[in-house]
Amino acid sequence: MVKIGEYEIREGLCYHKEHFWAKVEKDAVRFGATDYGQQALKEVIFVELPSVGDEVTQNEPYGSIESVKAVVDLIAPVSGSIKEVNEELLDTPDIINSDPYGKGWLILVTPSNLEEETNNIMTFEAAVEWYKEITKEG
Repeated sequence: MVKIGEYEIREGLCYHKEHFWAKVEKDAVRFGATDYGQQALKEVIFVELPSVGDEVTQNEPYGSIESVKAVVDLIAPVSGSIKEVNEELLDTPDIINSDPYGKGWLILVTPSNLEEETNNIMTFEAAVEWYKEITKEG
């Protein structure tokens, strides 16, 4: 883990420029919001998630997060079929604020084009450099 300013960037994840992360887990990919993303939103009060079996497409919205500050689209880091949805977020969406890289994960997908699509998102190292740039901590 690296801290850029007040934001954590975790190793072992890929990063999307819309402030979402993707973690490859055997034959699936787990999605979540980055620490930067959840802090920018402030207090998360509602999450709209798709259903198991739905398809998501890289760089396209698949749901939304509502906070006291804004409503933002959830953007898919990679394409695939939804295998699991974090149902806990429906009752306690603020888990995204308290544990964005752990219990605050959003969905788990079976990827459809993982090898090619991971080339379109940032590695941990690239994300560290990008966050340094956007937070002026470099």
